[in-house]
Amino acid sequence: MGYRLPEETIEEIRRAVDIVDVISEYVQLKKQGRNYFGLCPFHGEKTPSFSVSPEKQIFHCFGCGAGGNVFSFLMDIEGLSFVEAAERLARRANVDLSHFALQEQPQRATETNDTKKMIEAHELLKKFYHHLLINTKEGQEALHYLQTRGISSSAIEQFAIGYSPSAWDVAVKFLKGRGFSLELMEKAGLVIRKEDGNYFDRFRNRIMFPIHNHHGETVAFSGRAIGEGQPKYLNSPETPIFHKGKILYHFHQARLPIRKQQQAVLFEGFADVVSAVQAGVGNAVATMGTALTEEQARILRRNAETVVICYDGDSAGMDAAVRAAELLAQAGCHVKIATIPDGLDPDEYIRRNGSESFQRNILESSRSLTAFKLAYLRRGKNLKNENDQIRYIDEALREISRLSSPVELDYYLRQLANEFSLSLAALEQQLARYKKKEHATRERHVMRQQPLQKKLLPAFHNAERMLLAHMLRNRDVAFTVQQTVQGGFNIEEHRAIAAYLYAFYEEGNEPDVSALLARMPNELKPLVTELSMMLINENLSSQELNDYMKHVLNYPKWLKLKEKEQEKLEAERQKDFLKAARIAQEILEMKKQL
Repeated sequence: MGYRLPEETIEEIRRAVDIVDVISEYVQLKKQGRNYFGLCPFHGEKTPSFSVSPEKQIFHCFGCGAGGNVFSFLMDIEGLSFVEAAERLARRANVDLSHFALQEQPQRATETNDTKKMIEAHELLKKFYHHLLINTKEGQEALHYLQTRGISSSAIEQFAIGYSPSAWDVAVKFLKGRGFSLELMEKAGLVIRKEDGNYFDRFRNRIMFPIHNHHGETVAFSGRAIGEGQPKYLNSPETPIFHKGKILYHFHQARLPIRKQQQAVLFEGFADVVSAVQAGVGNAVATMGTALTEEQARILRRNAETVVICYDGDSAGMDAAVRAAELLAQAGCHVKIATIPDGLDPDEYIRRNGSESFQRNILESSRSLTAFKLAYLRRGKNLKNENDQIRYIDEALREISRLSSPVELDYYLRQLANEFSLSLAALEQQLARYKKKEHATRERHVMRQQPLQKKLLPAFHNAERMLLAHMLRNRDVAFTVQQTVQGGFNIEEHRAIAAYLYAFYEEGNEPDVSALLARMPNELKPLVTELSMMLINENLSSQELNDYMKHVLNYPKWLKLKEKEQEKLEAERQKDFLKAARIAQEILEMKKQL
């Protein structure tokens, strides 16, 4: 079965929400002129090319071409159907849809229902585990352990930390008793199916850390063993609602502090985040027990200018910090690295030295990425040894050669010269060689990775784009084009857009790109938003309009003329000069009509 939502209701929802407010929850936007700009959420980029127009209530990315209105944005970024996007926006706008029988395609409806059930089960189990930790005798050992680790009652409440009992089927009975399908719960990662067909709990005798998606819904768990149990941390598997490479722990609560401070503090572990939040670091987030991913780096960049990496102080932590720093720098973040001394992890440092010391001596003393890398390169080297000295200087120069800031480059170069009593001129000479090699390598990479530049469009193609851009803004222009060109656009997508425009205006609508997009198929929306964002002369003269229409109408004639010229050449090649002369006369007549 399909769905049907009246156009007036869609229009009511669209007018009641502001696309800037909606997109701001996903993308950090800054006002420039009449529009807002930010980093595109649909592809990786360092320079903002994603534009949102509050006037037209549309978005468009000049990098990847994505575009549309508020409905299509939610559909694209959340993977929602139109009905789901409409329902979410209706709730936001306080528009009542309860009297509409909204039904999805059967398969989509089943998928949606399964997703809701999985999230509902996680939410219930979170509350259940939390209750067991706080209010039962079974949870006392786990509660005592948390207290000895310095985790306060308010932190336990804030993070909804819980306890899963040691029995094999507590969650199985709890979920089954509330009507959940155990087969679906297996897909959700909460229970495991044995060979005999029976089910048992995935998490047993563990302190439970709920994992929320970026909207605050519980989608997974991480269970920490009590005592010496193995593995130390047991995480939910990948499921339809949990993709660990796309989620950051505590991000749903940290998003506002991150945006306010324009800085995020990135940790490796959940316990580190809990301790950091208790220490007053509200902008703390962590990866899901794995290395930072490109998607997570993009999420951080969209919300903050600076990311402070605060990983464990041991060798493995330093290695992981370097890898994460490289990813974040590629995503366009300003990266700083906070170093924990004595091989401690952040949680241990806070418990041992207190909140004030962590803020002052660790976070506020964080180093730039280059400074950290230079310190990292010293590992395992005896800098009193001549060979190790030369190796370090060589590696440091290679690192410094990658810097784009002349000030930074000069600073670290002088630092190197002073430390090892070297000639600045000699270092600059060696640096120039490395920069030349680095530049050549980068050029080759760009040639391989960069898509081919768009070719210059032919005159008729440009004319059609300009006509449509003006038609989107002016009803009178659209009616003039309809009378003269009608459906004579030469490019299929342009013909389709023109047809939708004619119908839209014939219904008495005023120019409104966002409203028009609600009627158009998804495949045309990016092109329509691109055309509507084109810079054009608002005062279109009759001469300019006629020139555009003439280019469009003449293109088929030019094609026919080219065919005739080929026929004439073929006739001459076959020495049929009488035919060639006749075709030449036809060509002259055709040129007069252009």
